[in-house]
Amino acid sequence: MILAASTDLARGQTAFSLAFHICFAVFGVGLPWLLLYTERRWIRTGDPVWLALTRKWARAFAVLFAVGAVSGTVLSFEFGLLWPAFMARYGGALGLSFTLEGFAFFIEAIFIGLYLYGWKRLSPRAHWLTMVPIAVAGTLSTLFIITANAWMNVPRGVREAGGRVVSAEPLAPFLSPATPAQVIHMLLAALMCTGGAVAGVYAAGMLRGRRDAYHRRGLRVGLVTVLACAPLQAVVGDWAARVVADRQPLKLAAMEALYQTRSHAPLTLGGIYDDATGEVRHGIEIPGLLSLMTGWSRDHVVTGLVAVPPAQRPNALIVHLAFDTMVALGTALVGLAVAVAVVAARRRWRGVRPALPT
Repeated sequence: MILAASTDLARGQTAFSLAFHICFAVFGVGLPWLLLYTERRWIRTGDPVWLALTRKWARAFAVLFAVGAVSGTVLSFEFGLLWPAFMARYGGALGLSFTLEGFAFFIEAIFIGLYLYGWKRLSPRAHWLTMVPIAVAGTLSTLFIITANAWMNVPRGVREAGGRVVSAEPLAPFLSPATPAQVIHMLLAALMCTGGAVAGVYAAGMLRGRRDAYHRRGLRVGLVTVLACAPLQAVVGDWAARVVADRQPLKLAAMEALYQTRSHAPLTLGGIYDDATGEVRHGIEIPGLLSLMTGWSRDHVVTGLVAVPPAQRPNALIVHLAFDTMVALGTALVGLAVAVAVVAARRRWRGVRPALPT
């Protein structure tokens, strides 16, 4: 009982640290790419509005990077302090991902210094070029960590004998079947979160009457980023879900709150999963759709939570609600993207400028 309580506390602390850290890590991926765009526009046009956006976002990026670096350091200590047995056993498989992440982080940190203190010391083009390694390294830093997460979901490249790891392929995290979908999913998510946050800031300013060029351009850059990525994310999300269905059937069962292993499995939208009865209350069932989506046939058998003892089952109540919330928000963004695209096309056809509505 003491061991179980300690494990739950370790999981809770790790989950809290990760949830805090990722709120800042996504900006380390997305903001550099937006800065590359806005500063390039300033260099090409000389428009002071683009420069103002770039300078403002650069200051915000510096603060977000600092907080992300500190919270990421906390996580690196937690891996060893809270999960020593796991890291001792499988550290050889995960070592390359963390090592490469460290190199990417230090490259990013070095060039951030050059970027922040080089405004009056470098030519505009040289200053802009210092952001290129920041954007690339920041993206790779996050994606290297995602490969470790993908490996923990679907392990590959490790051979065990007698309860001990006897060989570990250094590239194991990159060879996991879950890696491609998770890496692309995270990259798009980071761009969407960044674009959405940026658009939200300038939308709030416009609602308060600040409808100048500065706010309109800030809104458009953020809005285009999030809405352009939303349809792509829907496709990648479906890909990732199929990997889960193939490699982690119990996780899919928790996501869809499916208790019985069956063919013609329904897709359940919303609802509250009752662990005592295995039923979903107040949900909307679409008969056979889950089997059709995962196996291209209504006769496809989908594994349910009943396949394992209760102690080994994921918490379907939390997982199902979280998954459905994510899908609902993603669907809403895709719908908004389509609506904005239609309105923009009509405005362009009528000769209205700017085509993107604000």
